[in-house]
Amino acid sequence: MNLTHLDEQNKPKMVDVSDKEDTTRIAVASGIIEVTPQAYDAVIANTAKKGPVLQTAVIAAIQGAKQTSNLIPMCHPLMLTSVKTDIEELPELPGFKLTVAAKLKGQTGVEMEALTGVSIGLLTIYDMLKAIDKGMVIRNIQLEEKSGGKSGDFHR
Repeated sequence: MNLTHLDEQNKPKMVDVSDKEDTTRIAVASGIIEVTPQAYDAVIANTAKKGPVLQTAVIAAIQGAKQTSNLIPMCHPLMLTSVKTDIEELPELPGFKLTVAAKLKGQTGVEMEALTGVSIGLLTIYDMLKAIDKGMVIRNIQLEEKSGGKSGDFHR
């Protein structure tokens, strides 16, 4: 079995995608952060001491998606054409669900960008609320769907 990220001398390498066709590629990922009722209320009332939690998480998610190749060693630097976010309030949990959609026209997919965006966005929520709730749980970071490329479409 040949591993795609090792060269003939078993040294790590980034896969050469130069012969792959440019296609429109979209990936959507999501994740959940569970918080205490007190932390949830602080977010909803916009009284967290570090500022507007959800707005900051959206900016962080976009920034995280754009920085993926700097954080994940074998990821290609990509020219993203769009990063969209959505945060769903989950009062019954309590917590929040963050969804990130990344898009480009290129030779490699954007799954890692969407997943990294979700991770960084949720970590930002944690950072902004840790003075209120150190027991927050980040979970279910997952690819929801992808389209474009040779491997075809995926829908969870």
